Amino acid sequence: MGVRLEEGGLKIMKIVHASPGFGLKLTQEQTVEFLTNKKLNLLLGTVDKNGDPFIHPVWFLYENENLYVETSKTSKKVQNIQHKDTVYFCIDDENLPYKGVRGKALVKVSTNVEDNIPIAERIMIKYTGDLENKVAKILMDGVRAGQSAILEINPLYYSTWDHSDA
Repeated sequence: MGVRLEEGGLKIMKIVHASPGFGLKLTQEQTVEFLTNKKLNLLLGTVDKNGDPFIHPVWFLYENENLYVETSKTSKKVQNIQHKDTVYFCIDDENLPYKGVRGKALVKVSTNVEDNIPIAERIMIKYTGDLENKVAKILMDGVRAGQSAILEINPLYYSTWDHSDA
């Protein structure tokens, strides 16, 4: 994507301040830590073929500069992304101190079972604790049966906020 700069081999995220004049923007390291370590829902915004917006709360995984979401391959999310592969996302912590990350992204849909299993497993472990959890088992059965899709969300930019000192 044209939004990351190479600096001595380090990829630089495009990060903007979500609320200029109030609080701080997260640094790249803080943004990666927030996306990696918090167990929050990602609110995924898509647009359907009629131009109507939809918000989908989903579990996510941040890896390799992308966000990953597991969903049914027949879901409204997938239908909307097949129509328009640009999405918006927001992950925010409602607890003090308020922090969050939102942005615009391009999305690819993968229905390849073998590629999807390891990503789905990492998402399940993040949110349920292990693969033996009842919810994780049910969802992973669907992934293994080919009923699932992985959304690979490639952010164009991150709009961040940190109201710790506000």
